Amino acid sequence: MGVWCSRRDAENGQVPLLNISKHEAMTIETNDTIGASIPHSPTRKRPRTPVALALSDLAEGTNQWWMWKAMAWQDILQRYRGSVLGPFWLTLSMAIAIAALGTLYSKLFHMDISTYLPYLCLGLVVWTLISSIVLDGCLTFTAAQMVRQIKLPYTVHAYRVVCRNLIIAAHNLVVYAGVVLLFDITLSAVSLIALLGVLLIIINGFWVSILLGMVCSRFRDVPQIIASVIQVIFFVTPILWSPDLLANRIGFALWNPLFGFIDLIRAPLLNQFPHPTSWITTLLVTVIGSVVTFFFFARFRARIPYWA
Repeated sequence: MGVWCSRRDAENGQVPLLNISKHEAMTIETNDTIGASIPHSPTRKRPRTPVALALSDLAEGTNQWWMWKAMAWQDILQRYRGSVLGPFWLTLSMAIAIAALGTLYSKLFHMDISTYLPYLCLGLVVWTLISSIVLDGCLTFTAAQMVRQIKLPYTVHAYRVVCRNLIIAAHNLVVYAGVVLLFDITLSAVSLIALLGVLLIIINGFWVSILLGMVCSRFRDVPQIIASVIQVIFFVTPILWSPDLLANRIGFALWNPLFGFIDLIRAPLLNQFPHPTSWITTLLVTVIGSVVTFFFFARFRARIPYWA
């Protein structure tokens, strides 16, 4: 029996305490080499919860504002490619509709056209923005072909819908500018309240686009139902008419959330303060809708690519 040690022990200057055979020493050396070649497995991270993934998606989508803004503008360019007026065709059709309806309904409601036409103009502009976001929100994920092709935060597509409709609404505001010049309307500091109304529409348009986008991706008949309901809501919401015409049943109009969103923009731009119920209804819808949509988004976020 000779005294043998492994090569690693010899290099390290370690002396074996026991006498072992050459064969046993070679076995030890081989085991040391194999053990040294096996990397240590990294510590496994705990899987992220659905709520954490939803928050991360929201943060990443917000940070990529340049992307959804470019995508929204590209949608408008694609829609009106080859057109001379482009999005201003919507402005022209809006102006014609306001002029025709304003002349007719001012006579039916026995109102001065200089008072009724600005009221009607702002009502139609804001309503077009809201209804367009709702209808486009139904196609948030099904119309975006990149959902399955490119890995992007899903909230990018919701921001895209809202941004696209805001750009179109900015074109329609040209009609209101013409009405202001025509009837010599002077804006005041009260008009700045309209910016809060626009902000609330953006927030609600965002969660509506996510919620309806998921529901309509799963159930393809829902967009047709919503389109039909939107037409009915248009006539029961004070857009063409004033809530004062309901007399004793004015609460039916004042507590309509859609009237609240319209009133927060229309009243300030007419140098009036919004009705108190408009703040209550819009804030309640904003908070409840945002919370419910977030938990729906966290729960079903992983299924969006399969539904789209």
